[in-house]
Amino acid sequence: MSNPGLDPSTTEKLEAAAFRALVGHLRQRSDVQNIDLMNLAGFCRNCISRWYREAAEGMGVALTEPEAREIVYGMPYKTWQALHQTPSSPEALAKFKAMPGH
Repeated sequence: MSNPGLDPSTTEKLEAAAFRALVGHLRQRSDVQNIDLMNLAGFCRNCISRWYREAAEGMGVALTEPEAREIVYGMPYKTWQALHQTPSSPEALAKFKAMPGH
């Protein structure tokens, strides 16, 4: 990744701040469904939590999938689903299923 003359510590701090901003934004936008994120961007909250867990694993930190999801969702995943998840439209499901790898 390119960083215009930034030292590694500053780069890491900026990346962490950007990550926190992204997660905060997604927590505020609970109206945006994961399937819509997947269809538009190719990733969703679950992807972010998986990447977080994989990064922890790579650093020797034990983190379960539910723990990583709670970090991203700001609450247990099942709670978020009950509060915010809505049924996917047939069109959204069809678009998702047509994506490579699904």
